[in-house]
Amino acid sequence: MNPFNTSIGRTRGSALATNKLIRSTYSLLSMTLLFSAATAGLSVAYNLPHPGLLLTMVGYFGLLFLTNKLRNSAWGIASVFALTGFMGLTLGPIISYYLKIPNGDQIVMSALGGTGAIFLGLSGYALTTRKDFTFLGGFLMVGIMVAFLGSLAALFFSIPAMSLAISAMFVMLMSGYILYQTSLMVNGGETNYIMATVSLYISIYNLFLSLLQLIGAFSGDD
Repeated sequence: MNPFNTSIGRTRGSALATNKLIRSTYSLLSMTLLFSAATAGLSVAYNLPHPGLLLTMVGYFGLLFLTNKLRNSAWGIASVFALTGFMGLTLGPIISYYLKIPNGDQIVMSALGGTGAIFLGLSGYALTTRKDFTFLGGFLMVGIMVAFLGSLAALFFSIPAMSLAISAMFVMLMSGYILYQTSLMVNGGETNYIMATVSLYISIYNLFLSLLQLIGAFSGDD
């Protein structure tokens, strides 16, 4: 029997199990966001270069796969911090770029504030109303795949307008995904707080990046 199980059963005391799952998820999410912010801050302070698209993708998918494999063990917690810490390091050089342009600090803070407001608003709405948004799952998966491929095309072919359109698309998709993932926790579709944390973290990360690009572009400084 596994002495460290991060999946919270629903067979008895469903409301109690749901509340425990939500508390565990948001506690771990808060810690990983702080850790990710710390690694991003170190990256900015030491002016570390961006690792590049290939290394970023390999590191991200590799650590994501590892976290999924270890999700029911204590090592899963360590894997979550490894993943979010790595993503923070990749975020640092991007923040450094914006901080060096005119009004860059305002752009970063606006993106950060917008991300926080959207996440708290949508997550709070899903938690309080307990509406079922799981029907969004299929649409979101297709949309994210299309947006991801589009972002690669915009990057390789250097199409700024397409890149901005993809960022706007990601804002909508990540907003929907926050509703979807929160609804999964509330309605019993997700019982593992490690995987719930990872899903919400990725949504917040991509939402922040997309808002950063959009605000930077429309400020006239990007």
